[in-house]
Amino acid sequence: MKPNRRKPMAEINVVPYIDVMLVLLVIFMITAPLITAGVNVDLPEADADPISADEELPLIASIDASGNFYLSVGANPDQSLEAHEVVALVAEHREKNPKSMILINADKNVSHGQVVNLMSMLQKEAGIANVGIMTEPAG
Repeated sequence: MKPNRRKPMAEINVVPYIDVMLVLLVIFMITAPLITAGVNVDLPEADADPISADEELPLIASIDASGNFYLSVGANPDQSLEAHEVVALVAEHREKNPKSMILINADKNVSHGQVVNLMSMLQKEAGIANVGIMTEPAG
């Protein structure tokens, strides 16, 4: 009588790997919200260094206390504009001068939402990645 020999199994058992992946998934699901919620933000000081005279003049989008938009370029920089007009003019100016800085000069009584809305429009519609915010020197 021949002894009962089994053929070696040539399959990989993936069940332990699935268990490890599920544990890692749970760990990432728990820690991801904690990482974003625990970010400390240091707000910028108002006594920042001024822009050097060697750099190209920046393009300044202004918002006055009543929420009117202005742009420092164009035929009449004192003329009130709509937000979408400001964005279109900025995009046109950036095509000619791709290295020029864009600054927002907002009145301190303007709501934060209006400033963020303008920044968002500049990013989405004009493709502007970096926008600066102007402040008065401290003191």
